[in-house]
Amino acid sequence: MTTSNDPIFEALLDHLRRTRGFDFSGYKRSSLTRRVLKRMQELDIDSFENYLDYLEVYPDEFTYLFNTILINVTGFFRDPAAWEYLDRNIIPKLLEHKTGNKPIRIWSAGCASGEEAYTLAMLMVEHLGAEQFRQRVKIYATDVDEEALVQARHASYTEKSLQPVPEELREKYFDLVGSHYVFRTDLRRSVIFGRHDLVQDAPISRLDLLVCRNALMYFNAEIQTRILTRFHFALTEQGYLFLGKAEMLLTHADLFVPVSLRHRIFHKVAKVSLRDRLLVLAQNEEQGVDMHVTRMTRLREAALETSSLAQIIVSADGTLRLANHAARLLFDLAPGDLGRPLQDLPLSYRPLELRSQIDRVYSDRRPVMAEDVQRSLPNGGIQYLDVQFTPLQDHDRDVIGCSITFQDVSPVHQLQQDLQQSNQELETANEELQSSNEELETTNEELQSTNEELETTNEELQATNEELETINEELQSTNEELEATNEEMRQRTDELNNANAFLESILAGLRAGVVVIDNRFDVLTWNIWAEDLWGLRADEVQGRSFFNLDIGLPVDQLRSPIRNCLAGESLTQTEILLDATNRRGRTIQCRVTYNLLVGSNQERRGVILLMEEVQSQKNVRS
Repeated sequence: MTTSNDPIFEALLDHLRRTRGFDFSGYKRSSLTRRVLKRMQELDIDSFENYLDYLEVYPDEFTYLFNTILINVTGFFRDPAAWEYLDRNIIPKLLEHKTGNKPIRIWSAGCASGEEAYTLAMLMVEHLGAEQFRQRVKIYATDVDEEALVQARHASYTEKSLQPVPEELREKYFDLVGSHYVFRTDLRRSVIFGRHDLVQDAPISRLDLLVCRNALMYFNAEIQTRILTRFHFALTEQGYLFLGKAEMLLTHADLFVPVSLRHRIFHKVAKVSLRDRLLVLAQNEEQGVDMHVTRMTRLREAALETSSLAQIIVSADGTLRLANHAARLLFDLAPGDLGRPLQDLPLSYRPLELRSQIDRVYSDRRPVMAEDVQRSLPNGGIQYLDVQFTPLQDHDRDVIGCSITFQDVSPVHQLQQDLQQSNQELETANEELQSSNEELETTNEELQSTNEELETTNEELQATNEELETINEELQSTNEELEATNEEMRQRTDELNNANAFLESILAGLRAGVVVIDNRFDVLTWNIWAEDLWGLRADEVQGRSFFNLDIGLPVDQLRSPIRNCLAGESLTQTEILLDATNRRGRTIQCRVTYNLLVGSNQERRGVILLMEEVQSQKNVRS
């Protein structure tokens, strides 16, 4: 069997996307492959290529594949502890921010057959009352499975499905119709069902509560991030996200923070606007400039020399005026370098171009920072420097020079790299843990689905067995009836054989030709004397039309008498004398006597013809 890495598998997914408009590319390959292979095993197909051919020949197969991939395992109050926490702690807080008659918008994403949406409806009615619920609450329930949505709109469930619902809620919100329980019609109008693809379709907005339980685990990390970003946009600032027990959001702390990690309930993280961020940055820079000017004024040259940071001072005319001890060691500056134009020193372009940055400082009259500047060391190593350019101004605010400090941030840079690598490893570990957890949950879902299928199959087999037992009894009874019928048929056959033998004996005893024809004038009986008279055997004439026989008898002259006999007309003459030629070629006179053949219920079934040669008087005297 091929794997999902096979290009044929990708071609299969592309075929589904092009022909049906559903993109499975964001689904986890391991789960997706298992579900497709399961459907292929049911059809006894051994390769993705053959299954792709099967889909092209049988387009209806997509519906069965779709139902196999999307495991619609749901139920009322699934994970009761989580629903209890939502009922006692989250819904009251939600209603605190929705005073008056403000509308309440809830989205049940991946609702399957609707149990989750109606669970939300019952909880909201319990808190608001039926009248307030109908006026204020809208529950949007969506899924990609049209068949599941049809079932959800009917709101009809079996007694087994309602077992998790407390008895008082069942009596209050469901009506027994036949053998099924139907959710109250007046409340059902506030639950709106529709098809929605979490990957491709835009999210529903202005939500107070978003419930998406055990749906994200089927997608890979990239698609999960895309969906969660849309969820973040869809929720109001006070909105809550309720996920399934297999979904953690450990790597999305910038979007949601946990309210109850145990029950997978999260709160939206508010985003700071771009304008606020720019204002904060501007204030920090201005404060930094003021603090730097103040510090430089107080420390002056003494502070410059004793500073642990490498620092140089360049005058407005581009001359290197001062370099502290740390700067002289760092760049190997000699005392004679002081007073020289900066452009004549290697420092002006190593490790970065200083003059362009100095010109920028003079032009903007504010500090400029160059971070993580790489400097090659003699031993082949790399040193990272943060270089800050600060304008020096006199009391009249005229720029008289520039202070340049070089801070070695190599240890910090290394720590940042180590921290980044650790964060990446931690994020990878978290994603792997979440993926494993989701895989486990998916496997549990599949096992539960398989168990339900096995239970259904067992019930069907039991019903089939009972049907087979009933059919077996019916067959046994039918067999007995057939045996009795066979015995009766044997008796009838014996009687018929006796009757036929009796009839043949009579016909043989008549020294005349006997021919019996039916209503269509086809020959039924042709005795041995008829064979002797006309030269045709019985097997040559039986089933043929009497009037089509080529014998010495002029049969056309018998057509009218035979028809009249069959019509039941009263006949004054029942015989006719015809000139004929027998089988030996001798001319004879033949007396033909005809009589009606009558059945058991007096129906006219044919005519009996008796043919005999009439001896002339001359022959008699001789």
